[in-house]
Order: sequence, then structure tokens, then C-alpha cells
Amino acid sequence: MDPLSSLLAGIRTEGSVVTSAVLSTPWSIHFVDEAVLTMVTVLRGGGVLHLPDGDSRRVRPGETALVRGPAPFLLADRADVVDDPATTYEVACFLCEDEDHYVAPSPHADATTLVVGVYRTVGHRSNRVLDTLPTVLIIQEEPGVCDWMESVACDAANLRPGSQALMDRMLDWALVCTLRTWFERVGAEAPAWYRGLADPVVGPALDAVHRRPTERWTVARMAAEAGVSRALFARRFRDVVGRPPLTYLTEHRLDEASDLLMSTDLGVAQIAKAVGYADSFGFSAAFKRVRGSSPTAFRRSLSSTSRA
Repeated sequence: MDPLSSLLAGIRTEGSVVTSAVLSTPWSIHFVDEAVLTMVTVLRGGGVLHLPDGDSRRVRPGETALVRGPAPFLLADRADVVDDPATTYEVACFLCEDEDHYVAPSPHADATTLVVGVYRTVGHRSNRVLDTLPTVLIIQEEPGVCDWMESVACDAANLRPGSQALMDRMLDWALVCTLRTWFERVGAEAPAWYRGLADPVVGPALDAVHRRPTERWTVARMAAEAGVSRALFARRFRDVVGRPPLTYLTEHRLDEASDLLMSTDLGVAQIAKAVGYADSFGFSAAFKRVRGSSPTAFRRSLSSTSRA
């Protein structure tokens, strides 16, 4: 897969629920589940995001907001919100799976229709994407996108077979589109690895490394993918991406390995092979040098954390 797809592969929503709610003013919604990332698309109505640092951002119809966690935040109908329990909807209830909480879209003037995706965990490789984002970003969706999302919302509200899987995949698609739009908008301020995708020298090598991670990559082989000399490629890669080619390759492979250690029962030797190392000894040495612990200790620490 291409580099952006590879880095986003560890960010998936599972068990999302679409709620079309008629919220009588004044109203506010608390997002309190300490999610790593929350995506809110406003199909109708609108509101104001109230962030932990005191900042507030208005979200209008047709816009998507991405909010980085884990700090809780508030979405309310106005800027001068009063935290009144009588007019507050906890996100745990707002996204409840009980069909009694589904409300069909309404033409009522106060109707606010939202699509919410909550991403509670992400893999190590996906942190390379999240670490480049501001606390909140708001993107205007392309024409027609919200209409399509609302049709999926209605499908989910009717609890038709397969609607849950459809909703999950739609939110993943919407996240990719939002992030791509954001990176293209910020241009030179986009992360270096993203800018590298469009570079005529760096781009082909990045694409090849992500599509064929198990190959025995050297700087010379990467340069061959770009069709330039080894010296020119190494210099250009460092200038664009901010690190040498083999350093990037190691980071990418170890991010992949970390995700496999977290999400599978594969042995160390199997993971070493899957991410491009000839044997488990070289893989373990590289992992400990960069991550500070052996692959086995890393997996054990994750298991201990989950039990706690």
C-alpha cells in the first residue's frame, strides 16, 4: 500500500454508532471516553467545540472536526455554554447502541445531525500521523459528501443488516479524506513524509518501501527506484524527509513490528521476517536499540498494562 494508507492502517473504528438527534436548545454533549481521536461531521445544525485549553471553535453544517485526545471536550449549541446537567448528553448515552436512542432526521429548526467516529486506540505507525496534527482541525467537506453520509446514517438508524460494518468503513474513509485534505491545505507545513510522496526523487522510493517492506533495501536500491544516483538520492531524502533513508526504513519496520506485537500472537522470528529482517537476532537488536526493550519485553509490558 502507499505510505499514507500504510500509516493510517492502524487507525480503525469498530462498533461506531450514528445518532440523528433533535436537541432542544440549550444542549451540550460531553465527550468523556478519553479517545485518542474523535471525528465529528455536522450534517445539519451546528455547534461550538469547547476544548480543555479554553479555546472554542464553531463547527458548521458540512464541516468535519478532528479532535485529538485523550482530554475530554464539549460540543454545545453556543459559545457561552452553561454546564447544566439537565441539558447535557453524555457521549456514552449519545452513542448508545440501544435503538430507542435513535432519532430519525428531522426538518425541525433545532435539529442537529452528527456523524461521530471515536478512535480509542491506534498503532505505533499511526502515531506518525497523529503527532503532526493540531489539537483540533476543521475541514469543509466536498459537495455531496454529507448527503451520502446522511444516507448511511439513515441506513444505520434503521438497523438494516450490514449497516454497522458499512458505518465503520464509511468513518474510516471519511477520516482518510479529511486528513488528506488537511495535509494538502497546509502545504509546506505538512509532515515531511507526506511532502515526500509528491517529490519526484523521494516519492518513488517511499512508495516502493511501503509496498514491498520485506525486500533487502539499501540506499542504492532506493535510489534505483527513483532513477538517480545514490549520493543524490541520499541527500535529497534527508532534505525532504528530515532523516537518512535507512533511518526512516528502520523506523517504519519497527512501527510495523510494534503493531504486530500488539495485535497478533506471531512469534518474534515470524514478525522479524514479516517486516523485512533476515533473522530474529538482527531484528531484536534493532528493536532494543530504538525502542529500549526487546520485542518479548515490549509485548509483555503491553500485556501487563492491559490486565491493569
